Amino acid sequence: MQSPQALIEALERAVERPAGAGADGRPADAERFTGFGVTGVPFSSGYVLALRRFAGSSIGPGYTSVWIRDPAGAWSMHGTVDPGLSCPRYFGAALESASTSRISLAWNSSHAFTVDVDGGAVLHWELMLRATPVTRAMSAVSGAAPERLWRSRTFLRAMGAVAGPALRAGHLRLTGHVPNSQRFAVYPRRLRFVASSRAVLKGRDLGKPAALTVQDRLGDFWIPRRGILMMGKAEFEPGV
Repeated sequence: MQSPQALIEALERAVERPAGAGADGRPADAERFTGFGVTGVPFSSGYVLALRRFAGSSIGPGYTSVWIRDPAGAWSMHGTVDPGLSCPRYFGAALESASTSRISLAWNSSHAFTVDVDGGAVLHWELMLRATPVTRAMSAVSGAAPERLWRSRTFLRAMGAVAGPALRAGHLRLTGHVPNSQRFAVYPRRLRFVASSRAVLKGRDLGKPAALTVQDRLGDFWIPRRGILMMGKAEFEPGV
């Protein structure tokens, strides 16, 4: 089995800008992204961190985005491109702030990497990944599913309903509406658990990974109760 580093580096090399907004001068039916994300890691301090790294974007350059939720429930997003071309395009209505920042990702080993926002001055985040029989089985099922199934909202709803309990992640939805009202669809092909994580936010240690008392969500997008890295694609109705 290939390591997460090998899989992600191969994905980054192979990705092309997906067809979407502005293709052939025609209106787009969806805005498409290819890459990976850490759907959310909750910490004992009450903070939640999430990561999106989309090497391919149909609406602009590829980008990296870090999501931060504070203990009071306020969300902010840092991204490497203008907010109008990244995650706030879809989630902005639920955010306290959105900014453009320097974000770097560095692999420390084949299963561990570090995320730094503004050279670590804002955030230094370490993650260790692992595969389990459950993630292997779900990756096998997802990887084998034909494209036509992924285009079915019924299939996506069923996959989310099965994946949540199987991964012990609480509610999971692979389709629905984001806070800015666009419909979204997520197509995960490979999964890994976040085995351990440590983060320092502006000098404050966020504690150990620990599920929140109440699972949070942004629109219909639920933040899992444990850290999961997903590789694949995401689609949104055109932003405004």
